Amino acid sequence: MTTGADSTAAALPRSTALDDAAARRRVSMADVAKRAGVSAQTVSRVSNGFPGVVEETRQAVLQAMSELGYRPNSAARALKRGEFRSIGVILFTLSTTGNMRTLEGIAASASEAGYAITLIPVSAPTQIGVRSAFTRLDELAVDAVIVIMEVHLLDSSMFALPPGVHVVVVDSDAGDRYAVVDTDQADGARQAVEHLLGLGHRTVHHLAGPEGSFAAERRAKAWRETLEASGREVPEPLRGDWSGESGYRAGLELADDPSCTAVFCANDQMALGVYRALRERGRRVPEDVSIVGFDDIPDATAFDPPLTTVHQDFAEVGRRCVEQALEQVRGGASRPGSTLVPTHLVERASTAAPPR
Repeated sequence: MTTGADSTAAALPRSTALDDAAARRRVSMADVAKRAGVSAQTVSRVSNGFPGVVEETRQAVLQAMSELGYRPNSAARALKRGEFRSIGVILFTLSTTGNMRTLEGIAASASEAGYAITLIPVSAPTQIGVRSAFTRLDELAVDAVIVIMEVHLLDSSMFALPPGVHVVVVDSDAGDRYAVVDTDQADGARQAVEHLLGLGHRTVHHLAGPEGSFAAERRAKAWRETLEASGREVPEPLRGDWSGESGYRAGLELADDPSCTAVFCANDQMALGVYRALRERGRRVPEDVSIVGFDDIPDATAFDPPLTTVHQDFAEVGRRCVEQALEQVRGGASRPGSTLVPTHLVERASTAAPPR
């Protein structure tokens, strides 16, 4: 049986630990300065990552912070500076290669600039969904917003954002109203088609991306215009949903068309599905049918044969998004218009002259 005195003694370690934790939470900048033997201003400079602090002094301050359990008050610093050092990112899906790699580029560039990102996925591409996301980001306090808007909105003919927001849009047609960053989709598609025509193919079939996708629209439009400019027949395009399975279904149709000797696929995953369908039908790549993809995913070199494709520089897209967002945060006016990141064709073994 435990007596009252024993209970009190047993509770002392927990009470002491709680008191100690409370004390650690109350550590101030002045406490750190005293421990490190520097001024509070020096502690502030180290805490905020400002240059010009002697390395020995910086290490002494960091050690004092660690020993005392000091954590800078980010909210107070944000109010003092008028910024939160955070960028919000709104997007509709995390399932596509373009969105994931663009997000990766944004995160890397934001980190290099000393900013965090706050991700808000929107379940449906609607104006209401986007506005709701902006409301949530306003509550979370961000300095700017990057919207990865790869599809048309379902409930609005025009994309409109709340006024007074520092915003950059990725992959959109809103360049007349907002700062938009995108890869040069049209030029990439043109390079793909011209490459196949240059090999001697009479025309090029196209497996397009889903309806409503800005990228799919631009790639299909450039494919058609390039064929028309060359005086070539324009086959009826097939349409997929970016997945390998949709590429496989379309590939079965293409495999049954003996006139098909070249295919431009709107992304690499669909190209992989076309590979499978052609192989099942006994048609070889590239001896019977040449294939060009789009994106240049890391696995493109592992296709059999390695895939000729259009390379997109997603890291550069992310860098330019962050650059333009922070330019607005730092007092620069938003500059409506589209910034296009160049694309280039990567030639591998999936293309060749047509069969004789």
